[in-house]
Amino acid sequence: MAVLTPPTSIRLAGLSRLALPVAAAMLSAGAALAQAPELPDTVPVPELNQSQSAQKAAPADVPIPEPRPADAPEPDQPATDTLNQQKSDQHQEARPQPPAVAPTPTEKPAEAEPPAAAPKPPEKPAQAPEKKIPPDPRSAAMPQEEMPDEELACRRRLKSMGVDFEERKAEHDAAVGCSVPYPIALKTLGKSLDINPETELNCQMAEAAARFAIDIVQPAAKAELGAELKSVGQASAFVCRHRNGGGKLSEHAFGNALDIASFTLSDRRRIDIRPAPPEKEAKFLNAIRKAACGPFKTVLGPGSDADHSLHLHLDLAPRRNGGTFCQ
Repeated sequence: MAVLTPPTSIRLAGLSRLALPVAAAMLSAGAALAQAPELPDTVPVPELNQSQSAQKAAPADVPIPEPRPADAPEPDQPATDTLNQQKSDQHQEARPQPPAVAPTPTEKPAEAEPPAAAPKPPEKPAQAPEKKIPPDPRSAAMPQEEMPDEELACRRRLKSMGVDFEERKAEHDAAVGCSVPYPIALKTLGKSLDINPETELNCQMAEAAARFAIDIVQPAAKAELGAELKSVGQASAFVCRHRNGGGKLSEHAFGNALDIASFTLSDRRRIDIRPAPPEKEAKFLNAIRKAACGPFKTVLGPGSDADHSLHLHLDLAPRRNGGTFCQ
């Protein structure tokens, strides 16, 4: 039964048997080269003796160790230590080297000195006090025990014109300021000339409305439309309120204004006040609107503003130097 030799012992024995013949051959070749004057074309290979032949014919199962690489670890040095040493060397090579001369740091700009005194913000302008509207002196008007002469004279003129009216109780609202001491209710504006519905006004405004219907509207209706005026359709007379924009009291609050919305003719045609009437109606309305400015101190209608787009506003507002405001 064959005895198996450990691999390590086989490798050492093989190396020992090979090392001696190779060393002897190298020494013999070196001495021959030194004595020969010229190198032959071929170098004779020394013949191996019997022991060398025996060594060459070593069993194939005995491995011959390969030469160790130059960077392989020594037998006594673990492979792990060698790998760590290589990583350390690579890390030192990759680490950037400091410059020969350190760069001078950039100088920090000098901070701006704060101003001696911080500027004060502009003062907020004081809010202008709201302008108060002085009370209308007419708001304090109260009826007397006996009707004044100018009121009596106004009523006589109305009767002479054929106007039908009746007396009404005084209107007064101290909280709002509305006041009509001697109001009348108009039933007609003259003979065969109605107003619908009947309206409450002060006597001066009632007289102005009747004269406007008789002296201005009636002739214009005949001239422009070929018919007589039969009735006036009113939209507003005495109403206790302020103006539409607020602020001052409206002239309606003193029974001093009349809003006319339409005219009815003898042939039953109705002429409505509106922004864009037919051509003939427009000519008639423009004529009476223009003629109203003078007898009345305020005339407003379509085109003046949105509040007066569907009626004609007429009033006797007292204005400085008897002026008028017509739009």
